[in-house]
Amino acid sequence: MKILLAGQAYYRKDNGQAAFTIQLAEGLRQAGHEVWVLAPSDQRGRPYREVKNGVVLQTVPALYLFYNVNVTGLATAVVGRALREFAPDIVHLQDHYFLCRTVRRLASHAGIPLVGTNHFLPQNLTANLPISQTMRDVLNKGLWWHMLGFFNKLAAATTPTQTAVRILQGQAIRIPVQAISCGVDTQQFRPQRGLNRAAVRQRYGLAVDKTLFLYIGRIDHEKDLDVLIRALSQVARRDIQLAIGGKGSHRRELERLTAELGLDDGRVRFLGFVPDSDLPTLLNSADFFAMPSHAELQSIATLEAMACGLPVLAANARALPELVAHEQNGYLFDVGDVDDAAAGLLYLTERRAEWQAMSHISQEKAQPHWLGNTIGRYAAWYEEYAQQPVPAR
Repeated sequence: MKILLAGQAYYRKDNGQAAFTIQLAEGLRQAGHEVWVLAPSDQRGRPYREVKNGVVLQTVPALYLFYNVNVTGLATAVVGRALREFAPDIVHLQDHYFLCRTVRRLASHAGIPLVGTNHFLPQNLTANLPISQTMRDVLNKGLWWHMLGFFNKLAAATTPTQTAVRILQGQAIRIPVQAISCGVDTQQFRPQRGLNRAAVRQRYGLAVDKTLFLYIGRIDHEKDLDVLIRALSQVARRDIQLAIGGKGSHRRELERLTAELGLDDGRVRFLGFVPDSDLPTLLNSADFFAMPSHAELQSIATLEAMACGLPVLAANARALPELVAHEQNGYLFDVGDVDDAAAGLLYLTERRAEWQAMSHISQEKAQPHWLGNTIGRYAAWYEEYAQQPVPAR
């Protein structure tokens, strides 16, 4: 089958949508499908074409405004040529922004079936804006209207979890929606027996004799990392360390908070960007993963940590309870509740005898999300909708 994917994020692997699209594209190619991807150019906005791991990546002109935001208003010619040259059996859109709107318009006129995956929550945008909660509520409603106006013109949609399906149904989406996990590569992310954990920690400047809670992901406001930092400041024990890996717009503010609370003595460490090649070993060197975000439709980072056998300290929000069972493979604390998060830090740290059992449960919960299952389900989904006639416009 000839499958074309499109979205605002691909070459960049610093967010869940980009990581998912890369895994899906390369997994489909390995399964024998022809795959093209349309994405904004990362080379000064100039379009180019290259083959990455068997996937044809065609980029389009892009104007970069600021972190994570670009405009692809001049993509029509490139998209049109790609659709004519590749002639896909189906087009899979990853968002509802500039590029995908161009792709949807041109593919629809050509009579090509269109499906989409929703990775979007308005809170992922509005939580980073310095506005009142009343204004956020109004803006959230408008952003949902904008998203649904786009997705309701597709044939069908997926989203990573049943929680995410219920959210879309609550917003009155009119097309068929089903949950398909983003998936996790359990060959790459798995327990590494015999790993020199101390050496890995030392390479990242981490303590070898402390209980290590690790966060990997974007450092943006909606991730609620301040809750973890404040929680750690309330814990009297000094044998707990929080490591925060990644980059984002909220890092400087979190570093100031860390200093104000006196945690810059090593109890909180900012690791910066962690290369993909280091992720499995770094995860295996930690004792627990932490995901305090209130706006996760699944969380690939949490899945990767669980596949490595890590119990998880997580917010009891959105789709995270689908991955973390309270006091079984981790601890779920009330969203934004610093006292409850502190209780979670202590609960997990003080139950060393139960760590191995928690680890096994995390691995078992991650197994159904094996990337091969995800690729197979998407291939079957494409077959279903590629066979349905689409009238050319």
